[in-house]
Amino acid sequence: MLRSLILIINYKTFVISAIAMIATYVCHQYEYKANFALTFVSIAIVFPIVFSINSAYQRRELGLKNLSAIKGHGMALFFAMKDWTITQSEGEQTSAEMCELLRETLAVIKHFFVSEKEEKKNYEIEVYYCFSRISFLIKETRSKIQSDGEMSRLNQYLSKMIVAFEEIKNIIYYRTPVTLRAYSKFFIYTFPVIYAPYFAHNFDTYSFGLSYGSALMYCFMLVGLDNIQEHLEDPFDLVGEDDIHIDEEEFSLHIATIKKNLQALD
Repeated sequence: MLRSLILIINYKTFVISAIAMIATYVCHQYEYKANFALTFVSIAIVFPIVFSINSAYQRRELGLKNLSAIKGHGMALFFAMKDWTITQSEGEQTSAEMCELLRETLAVIKHFFVSEKEEKKNYEIEVYYCFSRISFLIKETRSKIQSDGEMSRLNQYLSKMIVAFEEIKNIIYYRTPVTLRAYSKFFIYTFPVIYAPYFAHNFDTYSFGLSYGSALMYCFMLVGLDNIQEHLEDPFDLVGEDDIHIDEEEFSLHIATIKKNLQALD
């Protein structure tokens, strides 16, 4: 919980809180007070942020779905190479080569996700080079596969992996509505000044501590929501706790474990 709170509360929280305290103090000193309605906060700030968080979360779920598609169709390619070949020895060889190619492909995809913007194009080329190597391995296996229908199925598995990668790539390159995020950020940054007269007005009803505390509470809540949205914006940057992690070694070990268990059953 402490680690999660550290991610939500950052320097922006303290900067905006300091502005709120100073603005409230100035308004109280100069008797500039007003009893504003708090509906402005929900309409101008909370609703846009919550909408952006929901949009970012849906993008994360789409990323998980497509990452599962890449792994699932990769597993299908592995099993096909293992079981569809004419002889068992050929199946062992081709499935081992496919397992290594899948591991390398996931490794490059992970580097593509976490790399800087100017490096992504280079890693994207490497991802498609890995797909090309998988395609070439499928072509080399043609003489070892029993039917043309099975060869067609292998190419379909590869094409679905490529489509899934393209959908994930769009999550990286295209973000949630930029204008909506700019709109909500503008009001978050101006909120401490706009509502300073309201917090100064609370001095007539509440104690100094409660009046300043309510200003801090609003700042912490609004900036915290904005930070949550930013962490969800890129679900592959490995910064937030809700990010999607890719472990190519674990995936390769998972394939090896399944293969070993199948051999034990045989």
